[in-house]
Amino acid sequence: MDRLRQRADFLAVANGARANSPAFVLQSLDRKSLDRQNLGRDDSGPVRIGFTVTKKNGNAPQRNRIRRRLRELVKQLDPVSMQPHHDYVLVGRRDALSRDFATMLDDLRMAFTKPARHTHKGRGPRTDRTRPSPALATSRKPD
Repeated sequence: MDRLRQRADFLAVANGARANSPAFVLQSLDRKSLDRQNLGRDDSGPVRIGFTVTKKNGNAPQRNRIRRRLRELVKQLDPVSMQPHHDYVLVGRRDALSRDFATMLDDLRMAFTKPARHTHKGRGPRTDRTRPSPALATSRKPD
């Protein structure tokens, strides 16, 4: 298992699927799907994981503590639960400071087993909704 270190890799994973928990958000990206887009990279390497905590979660010692707890969670987790050829980013939340470690570990296991939810990024209308347009939803006159 390798670490994500470059900003471009973090940004690529942010556009992938995500699973939410009270203590963290797990973002994931299948590198094989990127390879299909013909980017010319060899993405057959090991699972890569990155950690990030934003400034809104506290001062530097608090953010570092959250990051250390997240790294320890991943060390405790068996690598079999992670899918090969994927990149993962754990985004820490403030609840990671006070949440029980065993509970967080269970949350992380569940996040890896849950079907990933894809988020809609960008502007414009969402195309995944199946709602009739207002023009089609006119009321009919009774016979």
